[in-house]
This record gives sequence, C-alpha cells and structure tokens, in this order.
Amino acid sequence: MRGFDAESVIELYQKYRDPLARVRDDQREFCRANQATMTPQLDDLEAEITYLLLREYRPATVVEIGTFHGWSTTWLLSALRDNGTGSLYSFDIKDNVVANVPDELAEERWTFTKGDIRHNLDALPEGVDHLFLDAAHNGWFARWYLTHLFPKVAEGTPVSVHDVFHGRRALPFTEGAAVLGWLARRGAGYFTASAAKDPTVHRELLLAKERLELADPVRSGRRNPMIFFPMPR
Repeated sequence: MRGFDAESVIELYQKYRDPLARVRDDQREFCRANQATMTPQLDDLEAEITYLLLREYRPATVVEIGTFHGWSTTWLLSALRDNGTGSLYSFDIKDNVVANVPDELAEERWTFTKGDIRHNLDALPEGVDHLFLDAAHNGWFARWYLTHLFPKVAEGTPVSVHDVFHGRRALPFTEGAAVLGWLARRGAGYFTASAAKDPTVHRELLLAKERLELADPVRSGRRNPMIFFPMPR
C-alpha cells in the first residue's frame, strides 16, 4: 500500500470519478428507499475513500466486522461489483443487514455470518486483503481484535477503523485510544479525513470534490471519524 495522504486520495478521486459518481447516486437512492429500516453510519468522505481503496487495490477477500443496517456493506459490495472480482465476508451479532442489501449486489460475492466475531474466528476466510472494522467501540473489544484478529492479517493490508476521531483526540478507554496506542507502539501512522482531527485534509478533499462536481452530499454527516492504515508489523 503506497503512501497514504490527501494527495494520493485526491488522485483516486480523479481516477475513479465517474464510477464513484454513479455509486453515490445509487447510495443516495438506497438511503432514501430504506430510510424506515436503515440508519447510515459512514459519512461521505470515509465511505467514498473506502470505495476508492477497494477499486485501486482490487482485494480478492474483504472482511467487514460490524454491518448494522448495511450502509457500509453496500459501499463495499459496490466496489467489488465495479471491480468485477472479489468477495465480502461480513460479521455482526444482528442480521438487520440481510433484509437491506440488494440481491444484485449480494449475489455470488457476499457471505454474512450472524454472531460475535470473537466466537466465529473459524469462519474468517483465508488471506484477508482488506479489513473494515465498525463494531463495538470500546477498549475491551479493541484489545481482543488487536490480539486475536490483527495477527491473522498480512503486513501492508489496508485496514479501516470507524468512530476514532469525533473530536481532536480519541477518548480514553475507547477502541480508538486502544488502536492509536497500538499503532504508536509500532511507529505506524494512519490517515483520517476527520474534520475535528485534521481540518486541513478535510478541506482539501472537499475542495477536490467540488472541482470534480461531487460536492452534493449523499447524506448529512460531516464528521468522518474513520482512520485508515496499512497493517504494520
């Protein structure tokens, strides 16, 4: 995974502008059609960056921990569909997502496992090429996956963790604090489009989207608290 910064993300926006525009329209309609049964979690920048990473690195196997109502799941599946290859393995303790994900996105590329990932590690596919985490946001769960899940993921694999930077700093005893500490101990960095943590990057990306005529929001959230990093060792 090459250097990850605002410049490289903007290059991806430019490279995949047209398919991204179509997916944004699809997701906007998906949100409208399912507003009674779905609460979207990802804000626009973090959802779009997730899509762009999958388009660029073309993972064969994506693992999603935490689906809720399927907002992130449909972004991930849209990228795999547009790549024409790849499979998504999703895990959650609830199965709300099953009723929401369109069949045309799910067919032959999606496997959902209901249950606590801590008790379903045997269902994890071999060779994880992209890891997406948006489940319990407390420190104990983060300490579990840092110990038991991360060692199963190869060095350099793109990883994203949601709900880290709602403010300038991750709150103590949270998932975000645990992950950031883990990265720091390994001398590893991360990228975020969080408006609170890195307002300069946030503005640069919004300006780039304006130039590409992608400024109209898909949904109203603007915090974009996710972090992205290549798996260190």
